[in-house]
Amino acid sequence: MAQPDEQPLPVPDPALAAAVDATIAEHGGDARAAVATLLEAVADLEAAKESALGLVSKGFARGRLPG
Repeated sequence: MAQPDEQPLPVPDPALAAAVDATIAEHGGDARAAVATLLEAVADLEAAKESALGLVSKGFARGRLPG
């Protein structure tokens, strides 16, 4: 865990840095809560991707999709 006197690592993309700051601010400054929410969103997206891949015809997608 970072010490209070340490500076956060710089984010090279200003738009990404702003998005990070906004996400943390939406969670009242709690970075752990922000990360937890983002991990939940990633899990939801992965589940949606798997569901969508299951609906694609194997013959149509042969060689084009992973798995």
